[in-house]
Amino acid sequence: MRIFFVALLFSLSSFTTYNLTDRKEILNEIEFARLTEHVSEVKTFVASNRGYSKKIAFLVDMKIKSGKNRFFVYDLVNEKIIDQGLVAHGSGSETGIKGDILQFSNLPNSNCTSLGRYGVEKAYKGVFGKAYRLSGMDETNNNAQKRAIVLHCYKEVPDDEKEYYIINSHGCPMVSEAFFKRLDKFIEGSDSKIMLSVYY
Repeated sequence: MRIFFVALLFSLSSFTTYNLTDRKEILNEIEFARLTEHVSEVKTFVASNRGYSKKIAFLVDMKIKSGKNRFFVYDLVNEKIIDQGLVAHGSGSETGIKGDILQFSNLPNSNCTSLGRYGVEKAYKGVFGKAYRLSGMDETNNNAQKRAIVLHCYKEVPDDEKEYYIINSHGCPMVSEAFFKRLDKFIEGSDSKIMLSVYY
């Protein structure tokens, strides 16, 4: 009988995995509400616009400090976060209150992060190695290509969460090398364009 219970316990534990959708582990109630709002907007858009992924979306919450995970890979079908990582914001977005209050701009040479929806376009090889061009889809970010705003990695971005702020970019969503490799698999494995939503 004891062997039976041990076997049963083992079989049940083999099906138990860490669930990234547990918002208490990842997001507080306000952050979860913001995420849910923007997921709804993404789902509404992709439902009526062919060519965009109805399976995966990327979401970045710029209200979360840069030392914490704020770039989320979201499964639109099963409605859950399936990966997350750190992402830098633009140096021009700093306001003097380090990382706590950010400003945003779509202007060339502002070095600011731009809010809005982006289409993740084709990859190219640039200064930081492989990177993905981003096309801004809103008035708040429609200068993305003119400003050379791209999704790329940089060795100084840490893999794990920190108690301090991480390095800034020139306005690009800049991630760690390890996280970029994971994002790359989602992008290359998608049969349609993935949307990236950056919000505050």
